[in-house]
Amino acid sequence: MPNPYRKIFVAPGTALFTTAGFFGRLTLTMMGVGIITLVSQLTGRYGLAGALSATFALSAAIVSPQISRLVDRHGQAPVLRPVTLGAAAAAAAFLVSLGRGAPEWVLFPCVAGMGCAPNVGSMVKARWAEVYRGSPRELHTAYSWEAVVDEVCYVVGPVVSIGLSIAWFPQAGVCLAVGFLLVGVFWLTAQCATEPHRQSTASRLRGTAIGSRGLQVLVAVYVAIGGIFGSIDIVTVAFAEAQGHQGVASVLLATYALGSCGAGLAFGLLRLGGTPFGNWFTGLCAMAVTVFPLLLAKNLYMLSALLFIAGLCVAPTMVTTMALLEQHVPHHRFTEGMTWTGTGLALGLALGSAGAGFVVDALGARAGYMVPCAGGALAVATALLGRKRLHRPLVTDEDTTADVALPAS
Repeated sequence: MPNPYRKIFVAPGTALFTTAGFFGRLTLTMMGVGIITLVSQLTGRYGLAGALSATFALSAAIVSPQISRLVDRHGQAPVLRPVTLGAAAAAAAFLVSLGRGAPEWVLFPCVAGMGCAPNVGSMVKARWAEVYRGSPRELHTAYSWEAVVDEVCYVVGPVVSIGLSIAWFPQAGVCLAVGFLLVGVFWLTAQCATEPHRQSTASRLRGTAIGSRGLQVLVAVYVAIGGIFGSIDIVTVAFAEAQGHQGVASVLLATYALGSCGAGLAFGLLRLGGTPFGNWFTGLCAMAVTVFPLLLAKNLYMLSALLFIAGLCVAPTMVTTMALLEQHVPHHRFTEGMTWTGTGLALGLALGSAGAGFVVDALGARAGYMVPCAGGALAVATALLGRKRLHRPLVTDEDTTADVALPAS
């Protein structure tokens, strides 16, 4: 059987833009933990470190969809380059201010500016959609590949950021994250042949992607999915510490990501039948069901196996989301639509982390896994409540206005 992954890289420029995107998207996985490691080492104040990291995440969640909307209108290069330079300048101001003992309030606008860094992953997926528009088999494989790359970034990024900040100097994680962002964005935007087409003048006047009722449901579901991810991270660290092996937490979380990577690679080899909604909802239910056994974990070995099984459902669900997203977001707003789901995920990560921390403090580490269970149940319930909207796709790019005008189901 021919290798479908080899087939998608036959198109000129695909290997180059996905490689550039890998470096660019490492930034978001490195910057948050880099800020925490840096501030905690220089000041010893974890509360301040957490507040600054949360400000960075909140800024990224708010600003990223607006940047992607501008990209859909004006193209990637004219928007991403100045925005990236602005984020790099904010990072430089943050490092200088922190190093010189500036007042704390100065640090917050700096990290908010750092949060304006573009969502490079969405830009890469938009290029795949442009290259293989009208070829669902190749797009399925391409999105599976990108899901694997995302997981690799989430495994590699924090480890590199924390490790270098401790081994070299406290600022190393943030500096390297900024360096990867500059390399990734400028390398990506130099590749003009695969860049998606800009909106027509008429299309620019028709509102935003979030006006699509189907996208609104997807974003709400992604908030719940983010709650699963954020809570699993916090609770797993607490569980490992309760077992007397806090350093093993990174290995356990890597096992979770490894399951997702393996499933994503295998999923790209499949030819899916059924409807986009049916495939996506099946994956969503599997993701929700497989987190419940985490409550039964009695030791680190058992937890590792259960996390691996739970991870198997992550990448396939994310991949099938893309096919559903294409039905509910018009072509000229696809980048913005993908970024809105990322915003929902980021919000859920913050809520899940906070909720899990509260439960762990009150009831203990193992009980903390009730939070991802609740997130999974909420994701399935939200999808069921919004299924009528998700079953009603847009027919053409012109249907966004009509979709917004229809009454809620």
